[in-house]
Amino acid sequence: MNQLMSASPLANGKAKASAHDMPFGARLLSDGTTRFRLWAPGCPSIMLALEGMAAPLAMEALDGGWHELRTRSAGANSRYRFVLPDGMQVPDPASRFQPDDVHGPSEVIDAHAYQWQDLDWSGRPWSEAIAYELHVGTFTPEGTFRAAISRLEHLASLGVTAIELMPVADFAGARNWGYDGVLLYAPNSAYGRPEDLKALIDTAHAHGIMVLLDVVYNHFGPDGNYLSLYAPDFFTDRHQTPWGAAINYDGVSSAPVRDFVINNALYWINEFHADGLRLDAVHAIIDDSSQHLLDELSERVRASVRGREVHLVLENEDNEARRLVRTAGKACAYTAQWNDDVHHVLHVATTAESTGYYGDYTNDDVKLARALAEGFAFQGEMMPFRGRPRGEPSAHLPPTAFVAFMQNHDQVGNRAFGERLTALADPRAVRAAAAVYLLLPQVPMLFMGEEWAAPSPFPFFCNFSGDLGEAVTQGRRREFAAFPEFQSEEKRGRIPDPQAESTFMSAKLDWSALEKPEHSETLQWYRRIIATRHREIVPRVSRIAGGGCYQILGRGAVRVRWTCGDDELVLTANLSAQSVDHVIPAGGRVIWREGNPDGAGSLTPWSVRWALTGASDD
Repeated sequence: MNQLMSASPLANGKAKASAHDMPFGARLLSDGTTRFRLWAPGCPSIMLALEGMAAPLAMEALDGGWHELRTRSAGANSRYRFVLPDGMQVPDPASRFQPDDVHGPSEVIDAHAYQWQDLDWSGRPWSEAIAYELHVGTFTPEGTFRAAISRLEHLASLGVTAIELMPVADFAGARNWGYDGVLLYAPNSAYGRPEDLKALIDTAHAHGIMVLLDVVYNHFGPDGNYLSLYAPDFFTDRHQTPWGAAINYDGVSSAPVRDFVINNALYWINEFHADGLRLDAVHAIIDDSSQHLLDELSERVRASVRGREVHLVLENEDNEARRLVRTAGKACAYTAQWNDDVHHVLHVATTAESTGYYGDYTNDDVKLARALAEGFAFQGEMMPFRGRPRGEPSAHLPPTAFVAFMQNHDQVGNRAFGERLTALADPRAVRAAAAVYLLLPQVPMLFMGEEWAAPSPFPFFCNFSGDLGEAVTQGRRREFAAFPEFQSEEKRGRIPDPQAESTFMSAKLDWSALEKPEHSETLQWYRRIIATRHREIVPRVSRIAGGGCYQILGRGAVRVRWTCGDDELVLTANLSAQSVDHVIPAGGRVIWREGNPDGAGSLTPWSVRWALTGASDD
């Protein structure tokens, strides 16, 4: 059990129920009726089909394209569909649960039924966050919310204080990364029922672990999205995204669309007690209105939550530092951003890869130092791979505005074979990179299984049917046609078929590997360094107001200093395979040493030294 956990709320006997008051979907009312509400401005009439009833029920057409029905013929666990004028039956876009996948009926859920045990839970400050990204379907052999509960003890003993679940919103098929979700309010039935996800979050809180959910508001998946049939204004061709027409956040009739998405964020936080959200690829959310959706969303989320910590994290390729500003040390809108720049500089250093965007970081020690010291490596400069400037100045932001990692689902899974870093680089290099990012004042994030060098890959996988499935398979292989190593059709044919169940099964963590010495030793190393972070870094990180000062010591070697009150945190690292000569020792009390950073007059290859200097550390 994590020694830093709070007192278990399960032990005090208290319980509560909670539900988000949604303006749409199915809602159980106190008078014993169930209200169904759908925004369908493209249809003059809508019917409600209830399983077990011979004929559908007519819904009342209201102003603004809304349709509503209150009935005593439905209750908790009733299954239903909406019937369009042409007779087509569709699921509720605000369905809380889809027992038979995205094309099946929706189920009425009594949101008050689950009795929460986390009455005393108030979250954790972001400065304490040590995050762990996981995919529910491959984290355990069973691939369910309930099965994940059995591994919370492992994470607590590792020192993890936050888990970030890859998207759980309902997607088509039995397996998917989650970024093809189409029913944003329904936890995917392949993982379990809504109460199972609530139990996972509830139990995580009992272990002192926050739970953040990955949400996708930039597009819907290609299978199971019926919105355009009855609400064509939900999308607009005025903007285009990598997935086609954009979601209409700024045009005529955009108010219900914005409300649908913002209520989704409120729903996960209030009804499921999530401690925060990670918003996927917000650079693809196109909004030219006077108040950008991201601003309204953060404003409404923060206004809705009182008495507990809630954290909003961005994935934003544009590196917009303005979304991460602080007032009196508190995040005004967004708590942090995934820092791809840290990943890229560490990946290039450890693997020497230079294809694609990695080429913009190759042999560039300033990029390495800036990413570690100031957050963004690109702060407005031209990025050749993009062909345009990228980023904004970020040195004024505290390090906790950035989430640092050396692996995540994207950077592993977007490789042709889904290889983890341990399959690509010298073990000494991997250990050195981990020693850098795990003690960096930025918030560290592990990718599931990293802590024991899991041998399983994490390839891209999905489960679409028919022509769509075949198109995905062929499209995946075409993606790599421009890479030198995949010029021939024969070599592209070796890329795992994302549709094959075997590809999905290969991604499942093999926990039995922990019985092998090399994996158990790695786990112990991660436990020791994370304990060092809890002891030495966490108490000081909130006193670091801005970026650090850096100097280049040689090719691949840097020194970075951060002022934290009366102390100074100093990193000296050589992330290269060559020694760097004539390095003046940094001094101070060493809190972590990897390799041999204190060699006579030099930094040896793959060596890292973390030290504290100051009145309290002399």
